[in-house]
Amino acid sequence: MASPPSDQLPLRTVAVPMSTTTGMAKPQYRNKPSPFLRDGIFFFGGAMAAMLILRVLSSYVDPKPNPGPNNFSMSIVEPKTTTTTEVFTAQDDCSVNLRHDPPAPTFYDDPNLSYSIGVGKPMKDWNKKRRDWLKHHPSFATGVEDRILLVTGSQPSPCSNPLGDHLLLRFFKNKVDYCRIHGHDIFYNNALLHPEMKSFWAKIPVVRAAMLAHPEAEWIWWMDSDAAFTDMEFKLPLDRYKEHNLVVHGWTNLIYETNEPSWVSLNAGVFLIRNCQWSMDLMEEWASMGPQTPAYKEWGHRQRATFKDKLFPESDDQSGLLYLMLNGKNRWSEWIYVESQYYFEGYWVEIVGTLEHIGERYDKMERKVGLLRRRHAEKVNEYYGETREVYLEREREREREREREGNDGKGRWRRPFITHFTGCQPCSGDHNQMYSSQSCWKGMERALNFADNQVLRNFGFVHPHLLNSSLSSVSPLPL
Repeated sequence: MASPPSDQLPLRTVAVPMSTTTGMAKPQYRNKPSPFLRDGIFFFGGAMAAMLILRVLSSYVDPKPNPGPNNFSMSIVEPKTTTTTEVFTAQDDCSVNLRHDPPAPTFYDDPNLSYSIGVGKPMKDWNKKRRDWLKHHPSFATGVEDRILLVTGSQPSPCSNPLGDHLLLRFFKNKVDYCRIHGHDIFYNNALLHPEMKSFWAKIPVVRAAMLAHPEAEWIWWMDSDAAFTDMEFKLPLDRYKEHNLVVHGWTNLIYETNEPSWVSLNAGVFLIRNCQWSMDLMEEWASMGPQTPAYKEWGHRQRATFKDKLFPESDDQSGLLYLMLNGKNRWSEWIYVESQYYFEGYWVEIVGTLEHIGERYDKMERKVGLLRRRHAEKVNEYYGETREVYLEREREREREREREGNDGKGRWRRPFITHFTGCQPCSGDHNQMYSSQSCWKGMERALNFADNQVLRNFGFVHPHLLNSSLSSVSPLPL
């Protein structure tokens, strides 16, 4: 029920090197060599010695350049065949070994293994099975506690909204950009893995299948297709979640500290879940409220009776998760971290109008701190993000001072991490009647360009205006 065992430590396999030479006895000659043969041997040996001396002297006169920043080696290296006895570790190879899968049996060889939720027996002993797989693949064991797989997706069919497919592409690009910068893997799914679990229920079969497909990942990070990163530098504070197995954005007072909990006291469109047995059990329990079960209608009535502000009668994933949290303290809620200290998932309506102002404050910060404006390779972007955090903390202290003086400064001192367009459906074009379709589309364009500017600057360009995504919308980055 708890977090994965602490013995998931880097595993090191020592391979015994094979000898590259073969021992041979000195040849024994029965007959004494003739003088002619002896003279030939002396002549041949002298010639070889002279050639060797010339070779050594020439290497000092005209040495071969070492491969360096401007000298690339042109030597050809014969490809090495990886065998099961030559297992590289991350410490030896500085990377994971993608060409090694030993014949020793793992959970994948179980004929009863099912990737589908609700089919066959529920997964048991998943922590041990993951740990055993890592023992057989030791290069993945190093750094496993921080390894993340981001999972997202959309419907199988084309969008009915003329702009829908273009918007989904931009939302996907946004996620790919963030994962590339921070070294995360990403999986985009547009297939229904359970034919009856559609709409918001479709994520649960995908997340469960991702856990099985990626035992090397400690965390599976689900993001709805209409959610975008708007701070490309921010990193998840994983140390904060080390004693928890699920992270969602919400407000604990609206969940636990009221007689009438709200069904919108958290948002299940973005969540981080640990790849462990507890999560496997949660997925089974959570899915039991879905449309594929005979109790679906009953669960809808039960959810609506629990959450008085829920307007529609069908059982949904968000109300289902809240119901489990309220009715399973020891089993569920104590392992769930409700994040409210930053925009792990932020409501777009209160964010998009602040982006230009936030961008101006970041520009002002960079004009004061030359290091933050220094051009650099995208691969080292995290260094500059960590450097910026020092100055953002100072801004946060100033913001707290303003709040103590009665000024509401929420969301103004730093970029929002994730902006979620809840109520706007880019693919279908439908939207909540609280706002117009134009406010949805313009808000998406503003947020996506705001994030894209943080990426493009490493390539020397920028969108001068957040509401301009035309072909000529980028300009060279000003000096």
